Amino acid sequence: MKFPDEIHRIFNSFAENGYDIYLVGGAVRDMVMGKTVHDWDFTTNATPEQIQALFPDSFYNNIFGTVGIPPKDSTFDPHEITTYRTEREYSDFRRPDTVSWGKTLEEDLARRDFTINAMAMDNKGVITDPWGGLRAIEGKQICAVGNPIERFAEDALRLMRAVRIATQLGFTIEKHTREAIQTHAPLIHKIAAERVRDELMKIFASSDPVHGIELLRETHLLNEILPELEMAFGVEQKSPQRHHIYDVGTHLLMALKECKSPDPLVRFATLLHDIGKPSTFKKQDNGVLTFYNHEVVGSRMANNIMKRLKFSKADTEKMFKLVRFHQFTVDEHQTDSAIRRFIRNVGVENIEDMLTLRVADRLGGGARETSWRLEEFKARLLEVQKEPFSIRDLKINGSDVMETLNIQPGKEVGEILQKLFKKVEQKQIENERETLLQAIKQLN
Repeated sequence: MKFPDEIHRIFNSFAENGYDIYLVGGAVRDMVMGKTVHDWDFTTNATPEQIQALFPDSFYNNIFGTVGIPPKDSTFDPHEITTYRTEREYSDFRRPDTVSWGKTLEEDLARRDFTINAMAMDNKGVITDPWGGLRAIEGKQICAVGNPIERFAEDALRLMRAVRIATQLGFTIEKHTREAIQTHAPLIHKIAAERVRDELMKIFASSDPVHGIELLRETHLLNEILPELEMAFGVEQKSPQRHHIYDVGTHLLMALKECKSPDPLVRFATLLHDIGKPSTFKKQDNGVLTFYNHEVVGSRMANNIMKRLKFSKADTEKMFKLVRFHQFTVDEHQTDSAIRRFIRNVGVENIEDMLTLRVADRLGGGARETSWRLEEFKARLLEVQKEPFSIRDLKINGSDVMETLNIQPGKEVGEILQKLFKKVEQKQIENERETLLQAIKQLN
């Protein structure tokens, strides 16, 4: 095992002063798996005060014995060094009520969440692995340390962490650990929505978010955090006059699988784009299934989901638009005005993401990636965007109106600009400065 120079420096500083020091957690796991390490965390028998005496530039402001050391390498996060500790009672299902300094490395490792995170490594690369973390890595499994029921009762966020880490690593969840998550799934409501949101978005940012959603279903967590999505599974779409071959939930998973965007929010929107279908499902006498206005209903549901998970206002608005307008028409007979209306609804900044969602929707429903109509629609989107979209795009402004007509600021200025914009939009006049100045005089 080869450590960066600054990690050697930390090891040596403790050893020279007679303290034990071990690399722990994800850093050990990643080194074993041959992955790049960014978070170098340690555990030691030194107290926080003794650690800070070794590193004057360190910082310490918590009750959990963790001292932060600023990294020399800017690609690293601050190094965290925690005193051996034991923990007791978790009345809020998140943080221990009592923290005591421990005596040994083994008792410190026993308090950790999963076996792959309960390994330690000394400065020579020798691994201490009392809970079988190496075996779990070899079997590609997430296993709780000790009794999984107790581990999840201590910290309910571990429910989501198990799924997120399994998703990121491409692992499964060991049987007893999985059953414990299923048993404790309702405890996720004890955790702040922001923390759940962050874990969920890490799942969407992974290389295989579909695996993560499947694990959330398997562990019963999906029904707790996204019950609207769980309801979509089993809602049939296959019927006469319809191209779909999957039920709604499976289609949404397949669309997510086909989503080419690396943006976690766009991936999330792709998963939720038909979330309104279960609520709008109807079967006609001829056997045809309909989901009228599912995009309207779905956008409201998506909006509620975003608010429930405490997303930002900007992310919530983007999600709403992507779900609300994903059913856009690509008929070759559309007028420029109709296309401009679509662009205004979606927002110029969201067009590429909307098109990505549309392609994923098609592929996730068993259709081809594109069609000549969609390609023509893309071309027209580009062409139409060359034209002005608002008064701000005119080659003149309110000052030009006031100067030309020798009038003061007021309602009349805005009305004239609006009339000019309408003429430009309807291609009655060109959006050229001299042309618009002449038109001002004519309007007067």
